[in-house]
Amino acid sequence: MDGDPGDRAPLVDLREVDESQVSVVGGKAAHLGALSRIDGIRVPAGFCVTTAAFRRVMAEVPAIDDRLDQLSRLSPDDREAIRTLSAEIRRSVEQTAIPDDLAAAITGALARFGEQAAYAVRSSATAEDTPTASFAGQQDTYLNVVGPEAVLRHVSRCWASLFTERAVIYRLRNGIDHRTVQMAVVVQRMVFPDASGILFTADPVTGNRKVATVDASFGLGEALVSGLVNPDVYTVRDGEVVAGTVATKQRAVAALPGGGTREVAIDPQRQEQPALTQAQVVRLVRLGRRIEAHFGSPQDIEWCLVDDDFQIVQSRPITTLFPIPAVADQENHVFLSVGHQQMMTDAMRPLGLSMWQLTAMAPMLEAGGRLFVDATRLLASPASRAGFLTMAGRDDPLMKDALETLLDRRDFIPTLPDGGGPGHPTTGGASTSTETDPAVVTELIERSGASIAALRRDIATVTGPALFDFLLEAFQEHKRVLGDPLNMQAIMAGMEATWWLNDRLHEWLGEKNAADTLTLSAPGNVTSEMGLALLDVADVIRPHPEVVAFLQGVADNGVAHDDFLDELPKVPGGAEARDAIEAYLDRYGMRCVGEIDITRPRWSERPGTLVPVLLDNVKLFEPGAARRRFEQGEQQARQKAQEVLTRLRALPDGEQKADETARMIDRVRAFIGYREYPKYDIISRYYAYKQALLAEAERLVRAGVLAETEDVFYLTFQEFHEVARSHRVDDELVRQRREAFRSYQALTPPRVLTSDGETITGAYRRDDVPAGALAGVPVSAGTVEGRARVILDMAQADLEAGDILVTAHTDPSWTPLFVGIAGLVTEVGGLMTHGAVIAREYGLPAVVSVLDATRLIRDGQRIRVHGSDGYVEILP
Repeated sequence: MDGDPGDRAPLVDLREVDESQVSVVGGKAAHLGALSRIDGIRVPAGFCVTTAAFRRVMAEVPAIDDRLDQLSRLSPDDREAIRTLSAEIRRSVEQTAIPDDLAAAITGALARFGEQAAYAVRSSATAEDTPTASFAGQQDTYLNVVGPEAVLRHVSRCWASLFTERAVIYRLRNGIDHRTVQMAVVVQRMVFPDASGILFTADPVTGNRKVATVDASFGLGEALVSGLVNPDVYTVRDGEVVAGTVATKQRAVAALPGGGTREVAIDPQRQEQPALTQAQVVRLVRLGRRIEAHFGSPQDIEWCLVDDDFQIVQSRPITTLFPIPAVADQENHVFLSVGHQQMMTDAMRPLGLSMWQLTAMAPMLEAGGRLFVDATRLLASPASRAGFLTMAGRDDPLMKDALETLLDRRDFIPTLPDGGGPGHPTTGGASTSTETDPAVVTELIERSGASIAALRRDIATVTGPALFDFLLEAFQEHKRVLGDPLNMQAIMAGMEATWWLNDRLHEWLGEKNAADTLTLSAPGNVTSEMGLALLDVADVIRPHPEVVAFLQGVADNGVAHDDFLDELPKVPGGAEARDAIEAYLDRYGMRCVGEIDITRPRWSERPGTLVPVLLDNVKLFEPGAARRRFEQGEQQARQKAQEVLTRLRALPDGEQKADETARMIDRVRAFIGYREYPKYDIISRYYAYKQALLAEAERLVRAGVLAETEDVFYLTFQEFHEVARSHRVDDELVRQRREAFRSYQALTPPRVLTSDGETITGAYRRDDVPAGALAGVPVSAGTVEGRARVILDMAQADLEAGDILVTAHTDPSWTPLFVGIAGLVTEVGGLMTHGAVIAREYGLPAVVSVLDATRLIRDGQRIRVHGSDGYVEILP
């Protein structure tokens, strides 16, 4: 906007601005200006005091730069300091005189609209009402302001409201520099409505884009916004009111003749009358759809009704809705979250998303920084539906329930004739995997190792655009290895044996989840071995107090000090400790939290991440713990097998049942460990891809093409390829992608999402969970009571013996923490996801898929985990 005279003008008429002038007039005014240009939309007339005026006044505020520096250094949790300093800044802004020429310009504008008329004076910040952040309610609005002196005073108060406590905390939490946000002020002719309220052009609760909701009450909208009244609520779909509730409205906010507002009582005869007729509700929603179409996204709209005429006083994007995956048709679709299956529901950057799409075995769609698969055809065909729902129920009962909820409506997913959709493997009974020879596990691991070694050797020889061509071929090898029928048979052999044992032993012996004990310390599990191997590293460190003290210093200073391995040999015992850590990283350093996103820093890149876990292992365990733990698990599994077989032989047809069970026990122990290996293969390949791509990015930085290496994380693989070819990058695209990623991080991805935008959570429909307990999926048997440690970042772990880990999700990288805990609770997961498999191998009682566990369970509370029955009790 440098060349735009509006950038320097202190005032501009609302009808002259649009969304392109946010830096001049702020988000609210830009939206109001755009609204006033939409055919058929009425907006109260007015003008905007621009950010140029704000900058002039701020330049006169005493010591403002020093105060903003102090403010930026505060923690968002330091509420008292923020309250004190922000109040000082507000007072100083309000006490700073408005320059005479600016005051004259404002009073001159008022003369055109009516000097003694009533006005609404409203804050309009430059970071407000954007597609990714609404900043709703953070700055101030003043209604029924009468007279030039009052308007000038309230303009100053709006400027000062940029520094309300809530606005300052929001910026600190979101990493927004206080200096980058500026304040314009909207001055509009006051509207005195018969009724007012809010229109959401999408259902703000379910996310359904085809459903609009209207809240309405009498008088000014402040009564509704402040919670003074319960509004009438209407739901509109396809131009028809499909639900409506008329509330008893006892109070309203009305304008005073001399300025300001007050609460008034509504005449008892009017209290139960609707604020709008149904015809007016439908007409309002039609206006809302027009506004939504103009801005290109669902809107939160404030409206007023005056003499049966709607006026729009604000429209902002609804920023809490989860985006919908793009499809090429207008048909109904059902999308399932990939992150819930991969135990990583965090937002991913564009390079990570596109790499997973290019290497996945099934087509995937992106939305909100997450990946989804389209399950519509599987659900539409009766031939595939039953097997698919059975598989979904084993993996994630909440997802199955959400899908059944959708199917029960019978109007969203059309039923195709049998054979109309692709089949899906069933999950019961025998299959080709039941005949698989255990020797294939060794063969598959050897094949994988040879393929990865060839990748590492060959990828080192290519650079520039040729690297991307090489990688596209490498992705095909990647998928060939994963899709090898023998690989799938080996995976399914262990999973099917687990299901068989659980089902049959429950039927025959009344045993719940018997396979949990039978799989303790199963051989060949690369993920559980990774956790035990870190215990061995702790054994090397424990005898050297100087090394322990050094590592404690690293942990206290944060994981940013990732060059500590270079310094470690300078302390006694440090060289031996470094060698042990580096040997561990050689084997497992490609792993990290959120490892399916190639842009996440690996342990080899940030070894400091492992230091807190190593220190916990030094503190909590005696030497030789890894070997003892594994042997103890083996012994428990043998004893359980003997006990089960003895009890079976005492039953009718007992010898046959025992023989079948013995074969399945052998099979589960031979194959269940391999369940973790394909992910190890994938992540090993990912690290090779990443090292080559980062080396290419560094070359582009040296060539002046990229500003910094990590800019490529905000490009797709295909876009990165084009940058390597053309030596040109769109810096604005990178900036927009960074901003979008930040906004996606605040969203919670749904398990099930429809093409209408509706998110369906699913529910546990069980009567065996005690009142007040939190239901989940039982994945590892046993009951344990202990202190809950709610940990969202593995690097922040600080465990004591007997602690129970409560977290959102655990991919394999969390396994080193598992050796030091007594139980596990997660918000995401199923019977065969990584956290569940490792919990069983380590003998940890575990309940997964507990909705909102990290919010409902407070860190430090005592809880009891019922790993066999699938619920968690919060104890007094």
